[in-house]
Amino acid sequence: MATNVVLIGCGNMGFAMLEGWMKSDPSLRADVVEPFEQFRVRARDVGAAAYASVGDLPDDLAPQLVVLAVKPQMVAPVLAECGALAMRGATFVSAAAGIPIATMAAALPAETPIIRCMPNTPAAIGEGMLVLFAGPNVAAETCALTETLCATSGAVAWVEDEALMDAVTAISGSGPAYVFHFIEALTAAAQSLGLPDDIAALLASQTVAGAGRYAQVSETPPGVLREQVTSPNGTTEAALKVFMTDDRFTALVTEAATAARDRGVALGKGT
Repeated sequence: MATNVVLIGCGNMGFAMLEGWMKSDPSLRADVVEPFEQFRVRARDVGAAAYASVGDLPDDLAPQLVVLAVKPQMVAPVLAECGALAMRGATFVSAAAGIPIATMAAALPAETPIIRCMPNTPAAIGEGMLVLFAGPNVAAETCALTETLCATSGAVAWVEDEALMDAVTAISGSGPAYVFHFIEALTAAAQSLGLPDDIAALLASQTVAGAGRYAQVSETPPGVLREQVTSPNGTTEAALKVFMTDDRFTALVTEAATAARDRGVALGKGT
């Protein structure tokens, strides 16, 4: 049976996932719900059908998955329109940060299967990190289908405790913004040391990209890689003393991630 997915929300993240699906399986049927015409156009350009609202979808449509790629505040009004899709057997996959399965289940027919998914922006180039949690009533084959689709956008992992999804959001969901800011800061530091703007930007972005990739493919732990770069009394050691004295950098990152986690918890409570 051909795979049929409804994607609600085709902004940057939704479109990144859609592109991956269509490239991986051109036979997949994707129906996109997106209120903005320019986003519907690009959905059609990669082979999807596109509609302005849930009410415009074909009356007999019975997808295996309904993927919500909308802002957290949009989840409730969107789900209020999706009862018919749920009654036809769809499993719902939500990429909305902070919204727990219990909240979504209350807006859908009883026993509707729901999966939470936290992707991140590198999914746009197939290098994302996507973490999944399956609620009650989700069939094993649906978990497998969801994982297969998510894998077109990057690495996939499952957690068994839904409470961990807020921590996932704080680390991999929000994490790219932390890395982008570090690149900004490293670029500014390079400029302050006299490097031209274009060279400063290249050195910062390529250094972060290369080091990240090296850490990913190496079997050596990051702490050991750091030590290998650090010569006694050398330039790297001088810099690391600034970062690592009193664990100041680790403490700062932990404080930031905790703030992100706590905000996810608050979003889940509607505050």
